[in-house]
Amino acid sequence: MAFSFPNPVNEVAARVVAGLVVASTLAIVALGATVLPQAGWALWVVAAGFALRVGWGPRYSPFGLLATRVLAPRIAEPRLVPGPPKRFAQAIGLVVTGAAAIAFTLGAPIVAWVLAGVIVLAASAEAFLGFCLGCWIFARLMAAGVIPASVCEACADVTARLQERSAALPAERTAAA
Repeated sequence: MAFSFPNPVNEVAARVVAGLVVASTLAIVALGATVLPQAGWALWVVAAGFALRVGWGPRYSPFGLLATRVLAPRIAEPRLVPGPPKRFAQAIGLVVTGAAAIAFTLGAPIVAWVLAGVIVLAASAEAFLGFCLGCWIFARLMAAGVIPASVCEACADVTARLQERSAALPAERTAAA
């Protein structure tokens, strides 16, 4: 049961998982902020889901299994993307939902709901727009040299191409003028 995360990752399944995170977190916040204050304890379940996905990808995560085995295959053909940025994004989700669960447990439900809102926004961007905030941060950290290229060679290749392209853009604009 060693830690392992898939590489590459099916982006369709990742977006489905994000949608499931959005739905469950919104339900927890709606219930917890209105008729069932104890619903905040379910933030621990969302955090546990992130922990399972960080450690093992979709292998043991209920949302991951539902997305990869049932929903994503019915939605679209797989679109493979590098795994390390997605794992990084799941780790950020774990930190934020873990902090929300801790805040709720320590009697700070407003802080918990705000942090849950951050998860809803980031997961919504992934699910509905295809924008992975964690992946974007990962790319910026790679470009800054904080994350070594060896962590994700495919990402490093893409980052290098993007840097070359952005360096060439001002020259292209000047030449066109």
